Amino acid sequence: MPLETKLTKLLGIRVPVVQGGMQWVGLPPLAAAVSNAGGLGVLTALTQPNPEALRKAIRETRKLTKDPFGVNITLLPSINPPDYEGYARVAVEEGVKVFETAGNNPGPLIKFFKSKGCIVIHKCTTIRHAKSAERLGVDCLSIDGFECAGHPGEEDIGGVVLLARAAQELKVPYIASGGFADGRGLASALALGACGVNMGTRFLCTVESPIHQNIKDTIVAATERDTTHIFRTLHNTARVFKNKVAEQVVALERRPGGAKFEDVRELVAGQRGRLVYETGDKDYGIWSAGIAMGLINDVPTCEALLRRIEKEAEDVIEGLQVLRVVKAKL
Repeated sequence: MPLETKLTKLLGIRVPVVQGGMQWVGLPPLAAAVSNAGGLGVLTALTQPNPEALRKAIRETRKLTKDPFGVNITLLPSINPPDYEGYARVAVEEGVKVFETAGNNPGPLIKFFKSKGCIVIHKCTTIRHAKSAERLGVDCLSIDGFECAGHPGEEDIGGVVLLARAAQELKVPYIASGGFADGRGLASALALGACGVNMGTRFLCTVESPIHQNIKDTIVAATERDTTHIFRTLHNTARVFKNKVAEQVVALERRPGGAKFEDVRELVAGQRGRLVYETGDKDYGIWSAGIAMGLINDVPTCEALLRRIEKEAEDVIEGLQVLRVVKAKL
């Protein structure tokens, strides 16, 4: 029996699972495969070199799926910021109706998307930021716990408490992000008040994920202990795969006097991370991975993965019914 939540009804999808917006990974083949499997596939705007390239990616995705898909736009601190407005405008022109936003000062983007009748899911790592986004008019929030890949914020609050706090404080629906990779996780998120989950690392390790097989095999062989945090001392914490480069960065940060970004710039260059996915050399650069790696034991198709997650979640939810003891009437 399918799960129906506020997320499935809002987006018109079958399974309450959103594919996280991942740099270099959120490309048409993966986004379309997730959407075809019943979830919400997501293109990552900044993976494309410019807005017109995003336009082509949207059109390519539309050829591969008739189901809803979204576009992620992450606002990053930068000396020379990308053309965020251009990416947003092109996506709206191409008929995209669902957007995932993340990062600082999302107000102008949210206002633009809402003026065009779009659905906005905004990712937050704290309840105060979530409430701020709620005031800006977002339709749904993605609550990102400390378990997540990428940037978990600076407050180190795990998903269990963060999601329970969201249930207490938020008025709009929210999904759970960070540490989710199976049906048991989906069921637990629903129990904590979420209406679905966002998964990044799990989708990184699927047949349709556009990364080298060596990296997928590395994820399967890894455990929940194989990540580390970089940029802790720079107050821009990021959870990444624990490889030689990440350990070099951590060592530089821990030396007397610490490190400035200039000291690690070459080690953490985005192009080096991109080449990890292209060449399969897990130690060549920095690449994001969450502790959900400990739950990943295979490389399924997106269709098989979501069918399995759906069935597992249903079984867990049904199994919990036996815990209720009905007292006999005297």
